[in-house]
Amino acid sequence: MNLGFIGTGVMGTGVVNNLLAAGHQVTVYNRTKAHAQTVLDNGANWADNPKAVAQVSEIVFTMVGYPKDVEEQYLGENGLFAGTQPNQLFVDMTTSTPTLAQELARTSLEYDVEVVDAPVSGGDVGAREGTLSIMFGGSEEAFNRLIPIFEVIGSTWQRFGDAGMGQHAKMANQIMNAGSLVGIAESLIYAKTAGLNLPQMIESIHGGTAQNRNLDIYGQRILDGDFKPGFYAKHLLKDLRIALDEAKKMNLNLPMTELAEKLYAELSEEKNLGDDGVQALIKLYGDLN
Repeated sequence: MNLGFIGTGVMGTGVVNNLLAAGHQVTVYNRTKAHAQTVLDNGANWADNPKAVAQVSEIVFTMVGYPKDVEEQYLGENGLFAGTQPNQLFVDMTTSTPTLAQELARTSLEYDVEVVDAPVSGGDVGAREGTLSIMFGGSEEAFNRLIPIFEVIGSTWQRFGDAGMGQHAKMANQIMNAGSLVGIAESLIYAKTAGLNLPQMIESIHGGTAQNRNLDIYGQRILDGDFKPGFYAKHLLKDLRIALDEAKKMNLNLPMTELAEKLYAELSEEKNLGDDGVQALIKLYGDLN
């Protein structure tokens, strides 16, 4: 299948590599071409802008940083909508706002194409290993059309409803994700201060009810002082702010999420560590070494 992919960052690279390995033709665009070099070396084709990607692709996936980036890739002068073809499907895998997802879906009707939202969870490991959890918002027809692709890049995929509902599902995911990361940081700093052996403590947690995927992915990285991003701290901050904004619209009070947003704002904006991975939260608490 001729596929397009916009956004070859940490996670996008893993997804594209899996699509290439499955035999798909993939045309890519990224604002910085050098960041696409890995997938280009693996056989992907390059396009100079999103419009050019759309012109040669049956299905185009986008995975960029922020809602404003999503708008640029779809609505810009050389955006996806400028290069549409009949029966085309655009799949936004960016964690964005439900409102924007719904707006893009409505706009797509003017071009005889469909935009769906399919944000993912699983970080760099899930993207690399093809084990992402995919949260889908859009028509059932589009969902069924995408299942052969989801089988390549994910281990689970769920349709939650029409456009925007995938983004709502991702917000629920990120609320739990952030709480887990705060818990890991506080657990490890407590254990260290109490004089416990940290690798032994992590092994013990793995065997009990507190075991969780974030600890699997980030526990050893934290102990090794490895803060390279599998998922950027600044992007989790963005997600938490979207979640809190949506919660406000629903008259929900989410104090733990508010705390997590405050901590990641301090890490990303006050300490300028937003380009570190989410596991860098431990830096707010102290040095484990």
